[in-house]
Amino acid sequence: MTGPHHPLPSATHQLAVAGTRLAVHTAGSGIPLVLLHAFPLDHSMWALQEPLAEQVRLIAPDLRGFGFSDAALPETIAAWADDVVAVLDALHVRGPAVICGISMGGYVAQHVAARHPDRVAALILVDTRLEADSAEARAGRADLAAKVGRLGLSILADAMVPRLLADSEEARAAGGRAELESRLRATIMGQRVEAVQAALGALGARPDMTEPLRRLRAPALLVGGAEDAITPPACLQAAEAVIPRARLLIVPAAGHMVPLEQPAAFNAAVLEFLRELPEDRLRAAGA
Repeated sequence: MTGPHHPLPSATHQLAVAGTRLAVHTAGSGIPLVLLHAFPLDHSMWALQEPLAEQVRLIAPDLRGFGFSDAALPETIAAWADDVVAVLDALHVRGPAVICGISMGGYVAQHVAARHPDRVAALILVDTRLEADSAEARAGRADLAAKVGRLGLSILADAMVPRLLADSEEARAAGGRAELESRLRATIMGQRVEAVQAALGALGARPDMTEPLRRLRAPALLVGGAEDAITPPACLQAAEAVIPRARLLIVPAAGHMVPLEQPAAFNAAVLEFLRELPEDRLRAAGA
């Protein structure tokens, strides 16, 4: 990577791709860094990563059905991955990009890497796992989807928000938990019931990605929260053992939302990773 430069103004675009319209937030210039949000959130969860636009070109879409994207419902994780490549095409990003995804976005990022390896300069997986759901987990998602249909999104927010954030004394001492909880709840309540239900189905049906990621040629950064109750550090340790060129970072005082809970540590880790990418990958990505 080159040194700091003046970023382009940030903007949110409505792009016509893959038979629908997707909202995509962009900022900065340089090597493209795609940020794929968690379930059931949208691109706004990456607001604290905006300082990265001083070094890279941020591209943060609302996955179909979420945020300001059209209400076209997600069908499979693979379809979302194809949407990501269509967004890059629409933004005239022809070379490979750095693909970063958290949780559900991490599943999408894995599929981008497996389905479109020539479009991936490097992979960043945050608070996610390679394995498919167990039968019990799939049943739990189906039950939650039915409850959301009957009772609305508040039941989802009530169930998820307390589990998304670290709850240790160290994490609470840092302050800001109430604000994060409020922000997460508001974002969840702003989604569409039908999209949430469809996404739960797609998440439950996703395949195991262990073997595809075993063949990954791109460098990978794996980031997890030390207090993540949804995808504990062991999930990313298992991924590190599978992915050939992976490095692992476990962030203290963080749960399932490392970029929100510890943005300074996360942003610094991303920049360090990008600075150490091989020159051939940087050149291919336009840096």
